[in-house]
Amino acid sequence: MQPIASQPSGQTSVGGCHCNPPAAALLLLLCLGFPTSVAVCPPYCLCASDIISCSGLNLSKLPSGLPSYATRLDLSHNALTALSTDWIPQQFHRLATLVLSRNSINQIEANAFNATPHLLHLDLSSNRITVLNVSLFTGLKELKELLLFDNQIVQINPGALDDLHSLQRLYLSGNKLKAFPLGLYWEPGGPRNLTFLDLSYNRLTKLPVQSLLSLTRQGRIYLQENPLVCDCALLALLEYWLWKQYRPLVDFRGEYPCREDSGPGPTCNQQGVSDMPLESQTYQEEPGKWLRVPCPGLGSSAQEDLVVFWLTPRTVVNSSTDDPSAHLIVLPNGTLEIRGALVEDSGTYGCVAARQRHYDPYTSFEVNVVVGNVSTASAIGSVRRSGTEHFNTAFTTLASCVVSIVLVLLYLYLTPCRCRESRGGSRGCGGRAIILCSDPREVESGQQWSNGKRVAFLEPQAEDSNIGSPKTPAVNLDHSTIEGILKNGSRTVGQSPIDPDHMA
Repeated sequence: MQPIASQPSGQTSVGGCHCNPPAAALLLLLCLGFPTSVAVCPPYCLCASDIISCSGLNLSKLPSGLPSYATRLDLSHNALTALSTDWIPQQFHRLATLVLSRNSINQIEANAFNATPHLLHLDLSSNRITVLNVSLFTGLKELKELLLFDNQIVQINPGALDDLHSLQRLYLSGNKLKAFPLGLYWEPGGPRNLTFLDLSYNRLTKLPVQSLLSLTRQGRIYLQENPLVCDCALLALLEYWLWKQYRPLVDFRGEYPCREDSGPGPTCNQQGVSDMPLESQTYQEEPGKWLRVPCPGLGSSAQEDLVVFWLTPRTVVNSSTDDPSAHLIVLPNGTLEIRGALVEDSGTYGCVAARQRHYDPYTSFEVNVVVGNVSTASAIGSVRRSGTEHFNTAFTTLASCVVSIVLVLLYLYLTPCRCRESRGGSRGCGGRAIILCSDPREVESGQQWSNGKRVAFLEPQAEDSNIGSPKTPAVNLDHSTIEGILKNGSRTVGQSPIDPDHMA
C-alpha cells in the first residue's frame, strides 16, 4: 500500500496530475473565447447567466468590468444623476433590457445610448427628467417599450423621439405635460407604429378631438386623471368612445370628466337632438353627384354651431371646416355633404356629436354610404372597412387549401386499402399492391361513383413475400401522369379497377 502524498489546499490529484479548480475554470473560459475581464461579476452585483443586477447599491456611475454579454442590466435604486455620451464605456451588443428607474437622473445627453443599439425595453421611470431634448434616444431603432412615467417632464421638443421607429408602447403618466404631444405621431423621424400611449395624471386641459378620433382607431391612449375642460367637443368624444367600448375610457370611466354623476354638463344645443332610436341607415347616390348624409340622432331642426365630427373611411372632418372647395363638408346642422361623390367614398361613416344620451349598445352612430353600383361600392367599402378581416379570410382560405392538399397526399400515400380478392382467389397482400381507395365518403355511405375508376401503384414483390405468388410488375407512371393526379384529384390507369392478375 503506497502512501498518499499530501496536496496543497484547493488542489486535487487525478491520475498523478495536480489540478487547480480555479485554474481549470480559467482555462475553460479561455477555451470558450470569453476574456477573463468579461466573465468577472463586479463586487456587490448579482450575475446570473446573462442577467446582471446592480440595484440598490447607491452607485453614482456605472460599475467597471460589467460582462458585455448581458441581455438584461438592472441599475435601479441608485444615485445616478446624469447620462453622458460615454457613461457606458463599452459596447453591449446583446443588451435588450436596461432598467434605470428610481435614480436621480435629470440630464441625458445626445447619443447617450449608442453603446446599446439593440435595446428593446428602456425604463427611465421615477427620475427627475424635465425636458426631452432632440436626439435623446439616437440609435435605438429597435426599441419597443419606453417607460418615462413619474418624472417631471413639462415639454417634449420636436425630434426627441427620433430613431425610435419601432416604438410601440410609451408611458408618460405622472408628469407635468400641459399639451397633447401630437408630434409623437406625425414627425417623420419618430415612431411609426405607436399603439399604446399613457398620458394619465398629467396637466392636460384641452384635447385635439379630431386628431384623437383618427389616432384611436388603431391604438390606445389613456387620458384619465387630467384636468380636462368638459366642453361639447370632449363630451362628444367621450360619448363616442363609450359607445365604441373604447377600453382606455371604459376601464377608467370614473376618472374622466363629463360623468353622469358629476353634475350638470355643458349646454350643447340640445333642441335639435332627437329622442328616436338610432338605427343604422344606408344612403346611395350616383358618382359625380352631391349627397347629404344626416347625423344620426340629430333632428332636422338642429341648431347651428353644433360641434360635430364625421369619421369617414379616409379622414376625419368637423363642422368648423370652412373650405368651399372641399370634397367633404359638415353643414352647420351636422349634416355631411359629399360634393362630387366618388366610388371610393363608399363605406361606413360615424357621426360624433354631443347627444347627452345614456349608453345604449343597441343604438348606432354610424351610417352606410354607397356611391354607384351597390355591389361594386359595397365591395370597395368592405375592403376599406375590414381590410384586415378580408386578408384573414383570404389567408384562411389559402391555409385550408394547403391543409386539404397535405391531407390528400397523406391519404394517397400513407393509407393503403384492404387487399381485394382477385379473380383467381384471395392472394392477400403478397404482391404489395397499394390500391388507392375512392373518396372516403363512398366508404362511409357504402356508395361508389358511377365510373368506378381507381388509381393503382404496383410495386415489385419483395424477395421475402409469399414465394408461391407470381411476381407483379411495376406500373411506370411518367411525370405528366403524376402531375395530373395531383392537379385533378384522380387519374385513371385503364378503364376499370385494376386487377393485378390481369396486368400480370
